[in-house]
Amino acid sequence: MRVVVQGSELAAATAAAALASVGHRVTWQPHAGQPWVELEQADWLTREPELIAQLEAACRDGALTIGDTKAESAAELTEIDILWLALAPDQRDAAQAAVEQLAARQSAPLVVINNSTFPVGETERLEALMGHAGQVAVALPDMLEEGRAWQVFTRPVRWLLGSEDTRATDQVRELLRAFNRRSEVFQCMPRRAAELTKLAINGMLATRISYMNDIAGLADTLGVDVEHVRQGMGADTRIGYEYLYPGCGFGGPNFSRDLMRLADVQSASGRGSALLSQVLDINEHKKETLFRKLWAYFQGQLEGRTVAIWGAAFKPGTARIDHAPVLPLLEALWAQGVKVRLHDPAALHALRDRVGEHPLLTLCEGDPYAACQGADALMLVTEWKCYWNPDWRLLGSLLGERLILDGRNIFDPDFVAGRGLVYRGIGRRANP
Repeated sequence: MRVVVQGSELAAATAAAALASVGHRVTWQPHAGQPWVELEQADWLTREPELIAQLEAACRDGALTIGDTKAESAAELTEIDILWLALAPDQRDAAQAAVEQLAARQSAPLVVINNSTFPVGETERLEALMGHAGQVAVALPDMLEEGRAWQVFTRPVRWLLGSEDTRATDQVRELLRAFNRRSEVFQCMPRRAAELTKLAINGMLATRISYMNDIAGLADTLGVDVEHVRQGMGADTRIGYEYLYPGCGFGGPNFSRDLMRLADVQSASGRGSALLSQVLDINEHKKETLFRKLWAYFQGQLEGRTVAIWGAAFKPGTARIDHAPVLPLLEALWAQGVKVRLHDPAALHALRDRVGEHPLLTLCEGDPYAACQGADALMLVTEWKCYWNPDWRLLGSLLGERLILDGRNIFDPDFVAGRGLVYRGIGRRANP
């Protein structure tokens, strides 16, 4: 099929590469505010496993064209089969303009795939901009995971397909047939239902995380190891283990904005959700939990101390720090005059762009232990695999107060304490 992909999101880059890799003729048009000349240097894209290599291979083979000039814009293209929109929430005008202009030039049937995080009902509004019955819009909400985008797209567990048009449904199924061979992955439903389902899924996942974080706080108060509680809850088949790991808060551009979009949808409908508000409040409160544990340990005497931080990205496998727990944590530490030495395998560039050259911040590249030199305590914020099995003897010699604050509960408290260090996790603790 002849496909135009519009947008500068991870979803756009992944769709362009994946569709071209299976024989479709694809033109990828990045958003004007984020042209390809900038995108190809972006850490979040270059560090996404396999993606850059797949984009380059598709361009070499001639299956993919990446265009930033007006002459190559979607508005100038005619007689295509699919317009794939993967735009940011604040780029609705760009989506509407592309649909209006392309539909006006197109005499052949056209399917617009809304893969963007737009308000519920936007797919129907896009279809209303088109000219005739052969031009249809369907919803295909973005289900990608950063750090696994290529794998999730090419070996999907499910696609939520919102369509009330049989011909459009068949065309989307044909478009993605190469990725639907192992088992049936399409869940077909009306367009608004698909849009709302995507938001509802992330709302449920966030609720599980925040509930578990709330229980971890209670476990701390009662002197209970929350790991016993987590395992007991997960063993109940009605609950399961997924998203039951307490931590120092979640972040990320897609997850966070989906939650805000769900809150907006509920507010606009006149059905504001007290539950979702509490979920978001708990998460923001949890982002400072490591600071509060540090404060309690040193009884508020923090000025002049130095803390090492391992991890800045909002999750392992990405270079992004959007809504990451490290950001409010840094602000809280700096407000008390605490010096920070921070290591992250991928996100240092993004953090430097975000906070600049702060006098209380030292960014440490390469060796994670360099961040611990001269530090009183170590805070684990992002559970990169390179942090899971540290040299405890070396850490004990580097950390002045031998304090480990584990924001992801990846270490064994008793093992750490057995090495002569003080361990504080999320609902877990152990002393030497």
